[in-house]
Amino acid sequence: MTPQLAVEETQTRTGGWAVLGPGNIARRFLAGLGSSTGELVAVGSSDASRARAFADEAQQQGATDVTADDYAGALADPRVDAVYVSSVHTAHADLVLAAIAAGKAVLCEKPLAVNHGTAMALVDAARQAGVPLVEAYMYRFHPQTRTVLALVRDGAIGRVLHIDASFAFRVGERRGRLFDPAVAGGGILDVGGYPVTMVAAIVDAADGVHASEPVELTAGGVLGPTGVDEWTVATATYRSGITATLTTGIMAPAENSVTILGEKGSIRIVDPWIPSGDTTIEVTTTDGVQNITIESTDAYGLEADATIATVRDGRADAAEMTSAETLATARTLDRWRAAVGLRYAFEAEDANIPPVRSGSSGGDRSQMRYGEIAGIDKRVSRLVMGVDNQPDLAHASAVFDAYAEAGGNVFDTAYIYGDGDLEKRLGRWIANRGIREEVVVITKGGHTPHCDPESVSRQLLESLERQGTDYADIYMLHRDNPDIPVGEFVDVLDEHARAGRIRVFGGSNWTPERIDEANAYAAANGRQGFGVVSDHFGLAEAYDVPWAGCVHVTDEASRRWLEERQIPLLPWSSQARGFFTGRARPDDRSDEELVRCYYSDDNFERLRRAEHLGKDRGVPTTAIALAYVLAQPFPTFPLFGPRTIEETRSSMRGLTVDLTPEEVAWLNLRS
Repeated sequence: MTPQLAVEETQTRTGGWAVLGPGNIARRFLAGLGSSTGELVAVGSSDASRARAFADEAQQQGATDVTADDYAGALADPRVDAVYVSSVHTAHADLVLAAIAAGKAVLCEKPLAVNHGTAMALVDAARQAGVPLVEAYMYRFHPQTRTVLALVRDGAIGRVLHIDASFAFRVGERRGRLFDPAVAGGGILDVGGYPVTMVAAIVDAADGVHASEPVELTAGGVLGPTGVDEWTVATATYRSGITATLTTGIMAPAENSVTILGEKGSIRIVDPWIPSGDTTIEVTTTDGVQNITIESTDAYGLEADATIATVRDGRADAAEMTSAETLATARTLDRWRAAVGLRYAFEAEDANIPPVRSGSSGGDRSQMRYGEIAGIDKRVSRLVMGVDNQPDLAHASAVFDAYAEAGGNVFDTAYIYGDGDLEKRLGRWIANRGIREEVVVITKGGHTPHCDPESVSRQLLESLERQGTDYADIYMLHRDNPDIPVGEFVDVLDEHARAGRIRVFGGSNWTPERIDEANAYAAANGRQGFGVVSDHFGLAEAYDVPWAGCVHVTDEASRRWLEERQIPLLPWSSQARGFFTGRARPDDRSDEELVRCYYSDDNFERLRRAEHLGKDRGVPTTAIALAYVLAQPFPTFPLFGPRTIEETRSSMRGLTVDLTPEEVAWLNLRS
């Protein structure tokens, strides 16, 4: 439940605040808090003297009865309704999680986290706990920003074409946190988020969307002798074609302004980031120049009041800076850092990245369902995590941890995914968690054009080396090669199984006829046979396949074969490439692949029925599509490929739905 303000005290105040990390920016927040409806009641620090000095300073400015304690003590204070986190970047995660665990609303200084993976985990923790979490880009709460966005929405300068945004300054000496890679120093994470968030907000206002991210981003810059970014300029293009130049740095000053160019004129914000006193917005059109004056107000006080309002109103977000925008910003900052070659040692691909939540999330394992696959002496979760779209180890760790906390233990990867990086990423995560004997790893090899016994052996050994393991729980041929006698594939896989490198093997994108042929050969020659199959299957009937060499088993003959053989099916793309996510509409033929593979009157009727049943059950349509696969009269272990923790949780809702045989038939137009 969303935490409530102390009821008896809300008549005289609307929010008691604790500051965790009493540094310079916390002093700015303290000054702004005086103009808000809240008050400081507690200070927490790992340094008792710093906490006491900040509390004394606050009381000199008019605060009363401010306690000074360590972090835990400050969070335990019953007068605290909300927490302002203002430590170094790398300490944000632990303090935010501690505040969430204490049931306090959180206003965290930017960046919320040093990378998107950690940011996802923090947002997810807040959502699961029902606690508001707000990233403190205080300029977003200032009326100047609201006015600019309203001008853009109202078309004051016509269609927006380009945006220039900069925030950079020069520090005299290369010392302190800004130049320390161990605490995520550098300009991009310190102030680069300002131009990123401002440009995104302008694009949102211009295009009528939310949480915009660049579709293209390139950057150049300078990494200094300490290993952090000292100056960088990024060029971004957004979906509608709007372009932007974003500048940030800590060793060279910039204009620190925002200019928006449109077809009919321009808007210039002279003091966009830390407005002091009255500020001016310059609007230039063919009609002349208009100067709009915004009266002085303290943005820090405004962000404090907005955070308290989320508690009062029972909201998870502040409208001025939503969690969706925070996550979009984190992704963009990751891309900007990658473009200039900046990755910190603690998030490197060979780093031991610990769980963000250290097992404290209370993941609900009761929803997970399990099955058995002959030859695997571990329980097998019915939902299989696809390891094919995690861009870095921090991101992969966050998603894998959320899946594992919910009881998932099966991971599907392949020799060709990410040129081997994804196998390494999965192996590193498993090693970091020390859970090799608890998880089931599916490895695939032998993809066209290297689909032959010799290539299979070479790729298997290389995959095991990448993953840092000596066996694959399940090994599947990624494609078939009908030009090679099936017995040659069976022989080589059987050889590796006898050597202990494979527990169970099978075929991905193999036809039922070819699998029958393989198993007949195995039975006749004393070999291990194919124990699993991974073809395309789902509620939507497939009329073609996305990629050459793929095989689907959505037709009636294949369904009968699966029911007769009872061979475990690990279906890929059970959601029909997004057909059940809301992307598919009869009048929208923009996705050629979706149209080619799934568009038909029958499939749109299946979609309509799934939507209807989802509304009745109170779950997304995608959950019904997944439940349909799980309810088949043969063993299924559907693969899914979530890109975020939110997508992971959404997909898993299908595990909560039980369909009757009659509902399964009705969904498939059999009644």
